Amino acid sequence: MRGMPDAEDVRRVALALPDTTEKIAWNMPTFRVAGKMFATVPEDETSIAVRCPKEERDELALAEPEKFWIADHEAQFAWVRVRLSALEDEGELHDILADSWRQAAPPRLLDSHPELGLPTAD
Repeated sequence: MRGMPDAEDVRRVALALPDTTEKIAWNMPTFRVAGKMFATVPEDETSIAVRCPKEERDELALAEPEKFWIADHEAQFAWVRVRLSALEDEGELHDILADSWRQAAPPRLLDSHPELGLPTAD
C-alpha cells in the first residue's frame, strides 16, 4: 500500500464513478453526479466532505472522531468530513465516495450500476 490517499486520489476515484463531473465551486473542487454534488475537497486538501445521513453521520463522528467530524457550517446539512490521513487505504476512500455518490445519483444510474450498490460487509 502506498501511503495515505491524497487530493489527487480523491479526484481519480471520484471521477471513475459513473456520470461524475468535477466543478470548481467556493474555490475548491467539487464532484457531482448528474449535477448533484456528492463530494468536495476543502482548501487545505487534507479532508473531503461527503454526503451522509445525519443519524449515521453523528454515529460516525462519535465512534471515530479521529476520522470523521462535522464542520460547523455543514452541521444543518447531511454532510460529514473525512480526514484523508485517517483512511486505511484507497479501498476505504472508494467506499466512502461511492456511498456518497449513491445518495446523490438518480435512480436510473443506481439501476444501471448495481456493482456500486451497498458495500458488502467484510
